[in-house]
Amino acid sequence: MIPRYSRPDMAAIWSPETKFRIWFEIEAHAASAMAELGIIPKSAAETIWAKGNAAAFDVVRIDAIEAEVKHDVIAFLTHLSEIIGPDARFVHAGMTSSDVLDTCLNVQLVRAADILLADIDKVLAALKRRAFEYKMTPTIGRSHGIHAEPTTFGVKLAYAYAEFARNKARLQSARKEIATCAISGAVGTFAQIDPRIEEHVAKAMGLSVEPVSTQIIPRDRHAMFFATLGVIASSMERVAIEVRHLQRTEVLEAEEFFSEKQKGSSAMPHKRNPVLTENITGLARMVRGYAVPAMENVALWHERDISHSSVERMIGPDATVTLDFALNRLAGVIDKLIVYPANMQKNLDRLGGLIHSQRVLIALTQKGVAREDAYRLVQRNAMKVWAGEGDFLTFLKADPDVTAKLSPKELEANFDLGYHLKHVDTIFKRVFGTA
Repeated sequence: MIPRYSRPDMAAIWSPETKFRIWFEIEAHAASAMAELGIIPKSAAETIWAKGNAAAFDVVRIDAIEAEVKHDVIAFLTHLSEIIGPDARFVHAGMTSSDVLDTCLNVQLVRAADILLADIDKVLAALKRRAFEYKMTPTIGRSHGIHAEPTTFGVKLAYAYAEFARNKARLQSARKEIATCAISGAVGTFAQIDPRIEEHVAKAMGLSVEPVSTQIIPRDRHAMFFATLGVIASSMERVAIEVRHLQRTEVLEAEEFFSEKQKGSSAMPHKRNPVLTENITGLARMVRGYAVPAMENVALWHERDISHSSVERMIGPDATVTLDFALNRLAGVIDKLIVYPANMQKNLDRLGGLIHSQRVLIALTQKGVAREDAYRLVQRNAMKVWAGEGDFLTFLKADPDVTAKLSPKELEANFDLGYHLKHVDTIFKRVFGTA
């Protein structure tokens, strides 16, 4: 995590103070369960809660202990014993480090998912508002970067909305999958700890029990979680790339908001660069990059090893913090996006009517012309326009092979822009439930 791309609420989830507080809660809930089962004195559990809740865990002290013992959980437990006193002997009874570490990580990922889901809601709200604003604003659709047929800018935003709605569902599923707790002891057999303790801790922490933990929670869950973040990042990049292309000088159909005192270039005062969406593109690459090590963490030795540990200490904070920042940036870009309908119309007219070539092709086939022949007739006139020699409709009207099948009025009817927009309401009803 670096401050430039961090937002406070998400960064706080990964702070040492938050981590140690979650560790304490896991240990204290386990102690409460042990007390209820008569394994430890109830007074000990009460003391653990009272003194632990009143304490501010000393990160510097814990780090100093870890420097000696070379074990983070032991360092924490040692510091906790300094706070609690003699009853600390009942803390961590029958548990292993992974019980604390894995359960804590999943609590953090669940909390991170909640923030990310709220972020996606902001993106969805911005996309929906702007989609309806430009629902019937015609613009050129492009395939391979080349003018194809008309669409609307609202439809462009609608398909982004639909994609992020799917991403929300994916993240909700990933959140549910990652929300598990393991308090099963060494190699996960519950030999030294009652399974009911795990059930108690899971309920208290808002998690479900891990069916088989083998000492650690299986990392396929984490792989799916980070893979989901990678898919969301890819969707962000798709929107960002679209904005970047539309902001190009030769296109200029939309552009990022440019504030009054903003500067685009240290050398060229005229520049208005798409820096926000370029930033989103870069951040998306990073989030996707964290998915691969998460997948490589799935294959661990036997019941456990810690090759995954160093990976997760990095990708947990970095992936969630980065995605949180980027999603909020994307919501802002969409919300303030400057749209130029006049330029969209100008670009629609740029190819002299070539965008209607398919309608003419179909019209000829409906008049009995073989498709191959119709294609040839339309293309030979289209290529003249492509070469800058004139207007498509004019060429068609002057082509005797075309006019033998289609009258001038029939040709003109195939150049109606509104024809391409007749099903926009249907698309909007499918995406938003209303047109």
